[in-house]
Amino acid sequence: MKHLYLILCLAISLVGQSQSPSKGKLSGQVIEANSTSPIPFSSIRIQTANPVKLITGAIANDKGEFSIEVAQGIYDIIIESVGFEAQTLKQVQISKSTALGQIQVKASTQTLAEVTVKGQKASMELALDKRVFNVGTDAANKGATASEILGNLPSVQVSGEGGISLRGSENVRILIDGKPSTLVGINGSSGLQSLQGNLIDKVEIITNPSARYEAEGMAGIINIVLKKNQNQGFNGAIETTLGYPENFGGTAIINYRKNKLNFFLNYGLFYRRTPGRGNLYQEVYTGEQTNYLQQTSQNNVTGLVNNIRGGADYFFNDKTILTGSYIFRSTHVRRITDFNYVDYRKSLSSIYSNTYRQQDEKETEPNAEYALTFKKSFAKKGKEFSADLRYLDYWEQSDQLYTQKSQYADGTAFPENTLVQKALNDEYERQWILQTDYTNPLGKDGKIETGLRTSFRDMTNDYTVTQQQADGGFSVIPGLQNIFVYNENISAAYLILGNKKNKFSYQFGLRGELTDIQTELKQTQEKNPRNYANLFPSAHFTFAVNPNSSFQLGYSRRVRRPTYNELSPFVTFSDNRNFFSGNPNLNPEFTNSFDLGHLKYFDAGSLSSSVYYRYTTGKIDQIRTVDSQGFSKSLPQNFADQQSMGIELTSSFNVSKNYKADLSFNGFRAVIDASNINANYLVDTYSWFVRHTSRIKLGAGIDAQVRANYEAAQKTAQGKRGQIAWMDLSATKDVMQGKGTLSLNVLDVFNSRIMRMETNGTSFFTNREMQGRLRQINITFNYRFNTTKQAAKQRRSMMDEEN
Repeated sequence: MKHLYLILCLAISLVGQSQSPSKGKLSGQVIEANSTSPIPFSSIRIQTANPVKLITGAIANDKGEFSIEVAQGIYDIIIESVGFEAQTLKQVQISKSTALGQIQVKASTQTLAEVTVKGQKASMELALDKRVFNVGTDAANKGATASEILGNLPSVQVSGEGGISLRGSENVRILIDGKPSTLVGINGSSGLQSLQGNLIDKVEIITNPSARYEAEGMAGIINIVLKKNQNQGFNGAIETTLGYPENFGGTAIINYRKNKLNFFLNYGLFYRRTPGRGNLYQEVYTGEQTNYLQQTSQNNVTGLVNNIRGGADYFFNDKTILTGSYIFRSTHVRRITDFNYVDYRKSLSSIYSNTYRQQDEKETEPNAEYALTFKKSFAKKGKEFSADLRYLDYWEQSDQLYTQKSQYADGTAFPENTLVQKALNDEYERQWILQTDYTNPLGKDGKIETGLRTSFRDMTNDYTVTQQQADGGFSVIPGLQNIFVYNENISAAYLILGNKKNKFSYQFGLRGELTDIQTELKQTQEKNPRNYANLFPSAHFTFAVNPNSSFQLGYSRRVRRPTYNELSPFVTFSDNRNFFSGNPNLNPEFTNSFDLGHLKYFDAGSLSSSVYYRYTTGKIDQIRTVDSQGFSKSLPQNFADQQSMGIELTSSFNVSKNYKADLSFNGFRAVIDASNINANYLVDTYSWFVRHTSRIKLGAGIDAQVRANYEAAQKTAQGKRGQIAWMDLSATKDVMQGKGTLSLNVLDVFNSRIMRMETNGTSFFTNREMQGRLRQINITFNYRFNTTKQAAKQRRSMMDEEN
């Protein structure tokens, strides 16, 4: 209940806003004693000693810094942070300006179970520049993947294919621990479907990043922070999951720290079966007649995934740390999809042919990541230097077999449409990244930040499709054998200047990036170089009305470079009526983003609100075409531009002692101009989505949770996306005297999470439905252990015996 208490503390504001002579200011920074790392979102309470009376309070920002206005006098200061011992500063004289400097707090020696019960983190912590979601406190996340966890967060949507959108835009940059990672996957966000959610500590959503962050990602950045412990002694947690459809797995999170050396290891193993289904209805207008297609599909995906993340921290002293880490993930997937195509000529009562096709794919994805990070804090408060070097190594091998059998309406064989085909697809990625950052305070509240970043990325895709001939042998299908090579070098530098005057803070940033991209098709010797230099300015202004109410205005320029898949010209071949391909001629898209936000704390909760506007040139999106035979192809293309504007509200309230309610709402308008492709592709659309979560304490240590989601329909350049609604139920109970937690969740209770799309063209109409994941039921058990306290007891016992 600590977090509930700190929210109540934060909500107590001073009477009156004028700066009378009796007013004082208390400032400081909360840091970890052993590493001097800042501890974000600590709670600070100011109270009188005799009698004990709470006067006011605040929550530190993401850098552990706080500033509180209070009447001048002598007070006790209590500082509390989850996982750390409470720090009490007795009889502090607060004058007009009292600076406590860096306040060191020690890691708690209580067991993890005690920390979880007595000081559980809030599910959402708000800062003006980002929102932090502690996903481990959300019962619906037990047994889920990283992709499913993101789908439970405000502002984030996950499509049936696993694509991630933020505020309605798919152009979002996803990082792991603040850096690019192979865990995200070579194909956009595909790797997140294989990353166990049990390994995730929190997720940060940054909708308007500063110049410190790479400029990639029009809608912003989603940073996934993995679990890592630095407590003294031997600590850890073990979690197992059982689910239906089959979802079996377990994770172990362990660390051992003694003095200057800390070892950490995360391991996850799981097996999962994911059934899905879809259907498609299509009309093709040939001029002479209308042809129809009714298509259904059933897919069954099974996967075995190993995740290993280990490393060590070495503390040269309390201000200098060197960290080495290693990540390895091995994914083995078997994907079987059955398609049924029923073709009609002239009317739906006139069947022409019936075709059955099966895709049998075996996919192997081993990938590794090596990282070395150095961080040094100086005696001068806020002065820091860090350097990070990492190497990413990714490989994906896909071996696919397609068998197809077709017959005419009267049951006779349709030999021309009876096929056996094979596809081999090897993809390789190697990337080096070097980044340095330096921060130096200027004056009392100012600072300068600067840094350099360079990355070298090489990717190769070896692709071949063959078809069985009459003699039983296989030969290459013309145009479907090639090697695509992608080389990308990006160098960047940034500078940020910031300062604060009374209640007003400002920050200006400028980032410059040099981009050199070379693509080549080896067999046909087609080359497509891309070289450009860009500046990306940013600006942030903050006005603190009082400790409980603040406004922020932000601006940034962003870029979205075409992804590897969007550039690769190779065609997906699993569904031989609906093909997807990249476009080597794509150009990057650029966005100017504006955001005005407000954060308000109340007695029982908080409210975050914002209005935003984005203008994008060269918007990248899919365009679907269908030929006279009913075969479609979806190809990414650059639109002329797109404007997006909207309002977002996020609230969290403790309605009563046993009931907490969270609500998020996002309503937006998008004006899409793709008239450069087709004069009719001009769209003005409105849409919205809402998510509500209720958390209820039922007694006997049982907590229940209900989450309801709704996304309204939205127009696209060629049609519309249908509405979608679904609900999740969850419950948890602490067992084994608080050392263990048992969780039950039911995801998509009514099996209603179905994606619907309508697409129109001059010669076709398509209606498609897809459910990528059916209802999922999971039971999860988590056990936490910490030997530090037990070891201390043993030492005391041995001393007693000796005496």
